[in-house]
Amino acid sequence: MSVLYIVGTPIGNLGDITYRAIETFKQVDYVAAEDTRHTLQLLNHFEIKKPLISCRSQNEKFAGEKIVKILDEGHSVAYASDAGTPGISDPGAVLVDLVREAGHDIVPIPGASAFATLISVAGSGGKTLIFEGFLSPKPGKRRSRLRELMATGDAIIIYESPFRITKLLSDISDIDSKRRIVVGRELTKLHEEVISGSAEELQKDFAERASVKGEFAIFISGTKKIQLSEESADN
Repeated sequence: MSVLYIVGTPIGNLGDITYRAIETFKQVDYVAAEDTRHTLQLLNHFEIKKPLISCRSQNEKFAGEKIVKILDEGHSVAYASDAGTPGISDPGAVLVDLVREAGHDIVPIPGASAFATLISVAGSGGKTLIFEGFLSPKPGKRRSRLRELMATGDAIIIYESPFRITKLLSDISDIDSKRRIVVGRELTKLHEEVISGSAEELQKDFAERASVKGEFAIFISGTKKIQLSEESADN
């Protein structure tokens, strides 16, 4: 049956893959991937052999059209990004649009994401949460967008690379040094680290480190008070 499966894969620890994801990879005719080398390692680990199709951000439209043709021929395809759930700061959205426009079924196979992983240990999320993903690498645009986001008063999740994390924390501290933040580094991996404190405290922490490695997810707390109804409070 011609179906596109959007498969969430582990963001680090291979033990986080779901049974359903493994079974999906086993049953499809093709596996499309953001990085075929990365996905090949995952498939090899579970002794799964499938033809691979490259579908990364640089060629997503071209690859998407190729995948549509494969689906037109009656085959099934599973798509995986490098790690986590496709479409969350990873390629996948363009592919989904093309396949939906072509009239084929799209089935989500849920999995891990740094977004959900950090939220689960952040606390104090409030009623509304803004997911921004990666900010602009340009300092002016990054600071301007941060001010806009933090002015909403809502909690925010941002992704950042090790090359700009210290600068990002400095920008957050400059805007509101007392704002509580939670930094998740290398989530689910061997050197996982989750630390919490004020923006000023964490900016100093990272500024004093000899080197900074890993991928980061950052939770910035909101300033709005959580309002509980009488019924919620009673429960």
